[in-house]
Amino acid sequence: MEYQTFTNGVKIPMLGFGTYEIPSDTVGPLIQDALDTGYRHFDCAHLYGNEKAIGEALTKSNVARKDLFITSKVWNTDQGYDKTLKAFQQSLDDLQQDYLDLYLIHWPDAKNFQLTLDTWKALEKIYADGKARAIGVSNFSEDQLTELAKTATVKPMVNQIERHPYKVQKALGDFDAAHQIVNEGYSPLGHGHAMLNDPVLVDLAAKYHKTAAQVVLRWDIDTNFVVFPKSSKPERIKENFDIFDFKLEPADIDRINALDQDKHLNY
Repeated sequence: MEYQTFTNGVKIPMLGFGTYEIPSDTVGPLIQDALDTGYRHFDCAHLYGNEKAIGEALTKSNVARKDLFITSKVWNTDQGYDKTLKAFQQSLDDLQQDYLDLYLIHWPDAKNFQLTLDTWKALEKIYADGKARAIGVSNFSEDQLTELAKTATVKPMVNQIERHPYKVQKALGDFDAAHQIVNEGYSPLGHGHAMLNDPVLVDLAAKYHKTAAQVVLRWDIDTNFVVFPKSSKPERIKENFDIFDFKLEPADIDRINALDQDKHLNY
């Protein structure tokens, strides 16, 4: 495994397992498959509706808590200081944990950013109380991060954004890195989009004797993005983990970067 390090010294595995849109009645065995494969980082959210089942699976496993990295997020309708504290406790209870490794604001409230600033104050309390080892945001722009920095006493350690070869996010990614904010990329494989059939990715897959998906995940890590592909197939879970025996050449990273279309594939 490879790691990124937050400003407070906490390390995050650069490859995790995504749990978005995995039903509660099927997520448990997949969590165990992921653990058996070697995953220790799990990206969760209250919105996904499966945190209770994930908590049960993690609790039943024989992996020590200190070896796990668990993320959750506060959803839009739970923003605000008091509501965020309540939502955090709900996720903590559902996941059957005493603390989380990372807690994020799922989306900024663009129409009422003061509400998001109040939400961040709640995250700062959660962090100060030792209930989360790190705190961050998701889907924030440069302007929103700049606005947050004006009142934050703890700056975000993470910005989780949509990121894949058709949406490279270079400007935002560079901004985050310049401000010591770790980049996380969701939807790295485009949710089954035909992107993986792109001739450049197919060519690179043949060159490295890997699949196009493995090449994309390696590209994420080689460009300093933490990534957490989701899969409901045990064989794909294993395939996605098999990316630590090669690195992309700089020229090949440039070829993938050149595929950028600033195209959303997640909506």
